[in-house]
Amino acid sequence: MLTLGRSDRVDLPKLGLYDIHAKIDTGAYTCSLHCSRVEIIDGNLEFVLLDEEHPEFTGMKFVFKKFKQREIKNSFGEAELRYVIKTTIRIYHHLIRAEFSLSNRGNLKFPVLLGRKILRNRFLIDVTKKIYLTNIKPRAYEYCHTFQRPKAVFYQAIEGSR
Repeated sequence: MLTLGRSDRVDLPKLGLYDIHAKIDTGAYTCSLHCSRVEIIDGNLEFVLLDEEHPEFTGMKFVFKKFKQREIKNSFGEAELRYVIKTTIRIYHHLIRAEFSLSNRGNLKFPVLLGRKILRNRFLIDVTKKIYLTNIKPRAYEYCHTFQRPKAVFYQAIEGSR
């Protein structure tokens, strides 16, 4: 079984995010992804990942035809109604199809949170290590960038639009 640190680096290739910081949270059940400007337009979920302060922010708008809305408890134990999408995440060489709730994590250190649902029976967590993947990332980096472009419909965000 592969080992992750208490935080690590992951890729979300279908969303165009590579080597992004993720918090490993075995207390959380599901995964969460930081986004801004979420809205439903013509039955489609439209959102922008990250925010202007994040170094990997592109302003690119993502459109998902398939999504859910679910009540999810936040870190304070309060229920929030969140949108949930399915996408692919790469951890080490594992490509995993996973559900991510969309939330504003702008005031938090990590834009991605990985819960125990995706970790269970796949990874061991070594809380004494901060980032485990750093040592193997250079070898995996070439493989990671051979992935095809995302299948999601992309729109370049226009300043001041909607």
